[in-house]
Amino acid sequence: MSSDGNVSPAEVVLGFLEKAEPWRLRPPQFPSKVGGKPAWLSQKGLPSLPGLECGTCRLPMAFLLQVYAPVSGHDRSFHRTLFLFCCKTPGCYTHNDSRCMKVFRSQLPRRNEFYPYDPPPEDEPLNDTEYNQSVLPVSGVKLCWVCGCPGNKACSRCHTVTYCGKHHQTLHWKHTHKKECGSQEASTVTTSPFLFPEFELVNEPEEEEEEGKEEDTKEAEGEEEGDGALRGGDCPSLADTLAETELEEMAMCETEDNKVLQRFKKKIAPEPHQVVRYSRSGAPLWISSQHIPSDQDIPACTCGAKRTFEFQVMPQLLNSLCVDAGYLHLLCQL
Repeated sequence: MSSDGNVSPAEVVLGFLEKAEPWRLRPPQFPSKVGGKPAWLSQKGLPSLPGLECGTCRLPMAFLLQVYAPVSGHDRSFHRTLFLFCCKTPGCYTHNDSRCMKVFRSQLPRRNEFYPYDPPPEDEPLNDTEYNQSVLPVSGVKLCWVCGCPGNKACSRCHTVTYCGKHHQTLHWKHTHKKECGSQEASTVTTSPFLFPEFELVNEPEEEEEEGKEEDTKEAEGEEEGDGALRGGDCPSLADTLAETELEEMAMCETEDNKVLQRFKKKIAPEPHQVVRYSRSGAPLWISSQHIPSDQDIPACTCGAKRTFEFQVMPQLLNSLCVDAGYLHLLCQL
């Protein structure tokens, strides 16, 4: 999540939301961003419509965020962006079922057919001509008006607006296109009710914890363990012993879960508004001791190599997505 890709494996980079001018979120600026339409890095090899469908309800997924994360020292990934999509159907979110979320990767060498060799200018393009000079033309790519994903299905009346499928064509028709079809106004509308609110994702390194504070936390956790211990009677019956054992196991589980939660809260306390934690080959920050996958639970890459952690989306992002409370609750459980 860096413009130069120089992020060491041990370093954690935090992502924060900021409002930004639209031009800063266009592909030539290689943005990291949340919401809106995806700013595709490459105009070739885009995900297919079936690949962008939810694995549970089969409806098109919505673009959630993208992270620009080049890999330093590797020319083939000089430009590299990760795209995260999620389903907008609350009922698709259940424990340990990730079929309603998908991640795609796109990467390019420094010398490619889409962008100039030199870095993009920091200033806003003065006109469309200057903007077009920052993206090398590639013809034949059509995107869905609703979601920004590949779409060749055109409106049968005006033939100027394209869609990824019938579902989004119907959504646009009911929303505005029924009134605008064939008029000049239709080409000026760029927002869709299907999309999440759009923000730039800015980053800064996470500051390291002081050792003294970490020891204080361990002592506090030790006190919690002592307070949570169960003490039985002098001569318990067999039934009492079994019940006590079950309660002890539950207490141990709750204590461990509380430890993980407290560690999570302590870690994010200095920067409570972080929405992304990026640490290539690092480790995730768990919020609960339950449902943590083992190495065996994580499938290998299609090439056979072991997968490594790269980034995680934080629950705080949900506060900025403008979705209802029920959806927030379900998404937090995933």
